[in-house]
Amino acid sequence: MFQFFQEMERGIEASIRASGGQASPRKRYTLEVARLGRRLYSGRDKMAWCGVVTPFDLLNAMGVTSCFVEFVGAMLASTGMVGGFIEAADHLGYSSDACSFHRSVLGAAMKNTMPVPDVLIGTTNPCSGGLAVIENLARHFAKPLFILHIPQDESGGNVPYLADQIRRMTRFVTDHTGLPLDRERLRRAIENTNRVHAVGSEVYELARHVPSPATSRDLSNFGIVMSLFLGAEGAVEVAEAYRDAFRQRIASGKGGVPGEKVRLLWIQNRIQFRHPLEKMLEDEYQASIVIDELNDFNWVPIDPDEPFEGLARRSIAIPFNGTMETRVAHLQKLARDYKVHGAVNPCNWGCRQGTGARGLIEAGLKEIGVPVLNLEVDCVDDRKFTEGQVRTRLEAFLEMLDGRPQSLQG
Repeated sequence: MFQFFQEMERGIEASIRASGGQASPRKRYTLEVARLGRRLYSGRDKMAWCGVVTPFDLLNAMGVTSCFVEFVGAMLASTGMVGGFIEAADHLGYSSDACSFHRSVLGAAMKNTMPVPDVLIGTTNPCSGGLAVIENLARHFAKPLFILHIPQDESGGNVPYLADQIRRMTRFVTDHTGLPLDRERLRRAIENTNRVHAVGSEVYELARHVPSPATSRDLSNFGIVMSLFLGAEGAVEVAEAYRDAFRQRIASGKGGVPGEKVRLLWIQNRIQFRHPLEKMLEDEYQASIVIDELNDFNWVPIDPDEPFEGLARRSIAIPFNGTMETRVAHLQKLARDYKVHGAVNPCNWGCRQGTGARGLIEAGLKEIGVPVLNLEVDCVDDRKFTEGQVRTRLEAFLEMLDGRPQSLQG
């Protein structure tokens, strides 16, 4: 994997140099992904495997290279190598009904393809399966584990409760890595995070334009993966690249999908392995994925002088936390803001957020006139992917949308 990420980084950098420093925003985003992967697998940095809502800007400020474990599952899927790792986990007795993101990570660890971390930081949200993987990895690597218990809302003393946990997590990281927290470095990191919030908010606002300046791939996995870069200058540069490109496309009258006819909301997970369906949506139906569920800021800028409460509020704010009513209300807001005609929910096998919530999500979006296509897919394991069946269902859904009024109910 180190070689994979290193070659990816070198290839993108060479491409940018050859074009005189010009690059699409997606290419700059992918470059940051490659750089993170190279650091994770280099063996030179202090490193932490984490849960999704860990404060990565805090760890970046401490000099710790960190990543949520699901990132590895997605990257293995994108390389086409994931099947062997999932089989390794299955042969060790892990349930084949569990999420393939997590089974692939466990298999990679068992086959010595996961770098040995210095520490592990689990989070009780958004996924109990993700926490179980972190706990298993801590036993496998015999490394220290810290768990952040994420409250479901900000009521009562929940924010200071979580803020105090994050302070203790900071001391835990220092104790086991020897890297202290420098408050000035943390201040600069939080300032960078707030810059990403400001520029990224404009990116999302621009993406609402009709037609949207975003292609279906431009913002794929964007909101969730960008959290890994928070605190760093690279995150600001990526956000600015998207903002500038979207501004230019709108000014020139160019949509991300030429002749855009259908605007789609994508719920939770993109399909991580290579497949032709998004290209089919664009080329054959002029359908664009204009918004993903996690491409949004559900948190407010953080006070650089008192950051821990702000970091706590951000961890609580992820839409998968709290009640289903909160999540459905968020999806309804996105559907209205982006003027979507329909929503696609790839109900990832073994995922409670994807499969378990499908009925309530479908009913909630139906209330505002947005039909939902539930796809039974495994977003990581391409061996289970039946392209013909999925394509047929997408085609039928899009043909149904083609005959509907092109506006949302109130």
